[in-house]
Amino acid sequence: MDFGHCCLDGNADAVEFCPHEGFQNILAACTYNLQEGDQPTRSGSISLFDVNGSSRSLNRIGGIETAGIFDIKWNPVGVGASPLLAQADADGCLRVHDLECSSEGSSFEGALLKERCGIQISSSMCLCLDWNSSATSLAVGLSDGSISVSSLAESQLTEDQQWKAHDFEVWAATFDTHHPDIVYTGSDDCKFLGWDLRGDLSMPAFQNSKVHKMGICCIVKNPNDPYSLLTGCYDEHLRVWDVRSTSKPVNETSICLGGGVWRIKYHPFVKDLVLAACMHNGFAIVKTTNESPEVIETYNKHGSLAYGADWQRRKSDQEGKREDNVVATCSFYDKLLRVWIPETTYILF
Repeated sequence: MDFGHCCLDGNADAVEFCPHEGFQNILAACTYNLQEGDQPTRSGSISLFDVNGSSRSLNRIGGIETAGIFDIKWNPVGVGASPLLAQADADGCLRVHDLECSSEGSSFEGALLKERCGIQISSSMCLCLDWNSSATSLAVGLSDGSISVSSLAESQLTEDQQWKAHDFEVWAATFDTHHPDIVYTGSDDCKFLGWDLRGDLSMPAFQNSKVHKMGICCIVKNPNDPYSLLTGCYDEHLRVWDVRSTSKPVNETSICLGGGVWRIKYHPFVKDLVLAACMHNGFAIVKTTNESPEVIETYNKHGSLAYGADWQRRKSDQEGKREDNVVATCSFYDKLLRVWIPETTYILF
């Protein structure tokens, strides 16, 4: 069920719902625009929306102009944590923004993103980012194949480590939510690597270069299982891994989603249910049990590359309500943001 859409001011490549209590209606959507020429320039924006599943409404409430953005992530929820939005951009910068907004009953107005801090970490482009579980460090993948890890203290970012990890662009850099010293990375070189930040970074802690047939687009740790992890790939397969045995996926045949698997997002309340952005084949909701992953539902109302996808992290008091499963998706060249509710009602655990 569609209940809102918006044409953004640039090519849309990521959407992220705020996970923090009281701000779960806030959706951030970012864009990337390339102006070609002798001296190409890359610009972008972050737009903020108020998404209300109960009233089926989508309202733009703020935004900022920035460098071209490849990825954004809200900081994880923690004791006393306030909403922060991190940005990885084409200028080689990592930036962190505070969210400032006021609520009027159940709606928001006048939302602002105010830059708290930023750091130039490379002359190459920042392609992806991830927070560690305590929101004290950020990992960034770079277009020259490097990985950067920076720490955030108060209002200052400090780069702690940067090393050459891959031969080509790094599209996935993800902290292990259960082991915060481990970072997983994936690249256009088809290598899936794991790094222990406590040790020597001249060599990965593990590597697999045989399973993925094309570049790796995303890596996501299962928040409910310390050993389960998913990878998405240009070869159209979503793969389930057991990180205790990285020689092959748990499900050797994995599942083909009919398009490059660019983003994977776990449902915030339903175990083993994920939303996948499948580039040339729209979006899919997949049940990722180890025995036999299966597609539950598909969504094909976008007109170009399916890049951004996220679940709203809002749970009502009444179990089984459909507005507990609000989804935001975006597509690149048609600049389109859509907000919808899946046909299937997923019962929360």
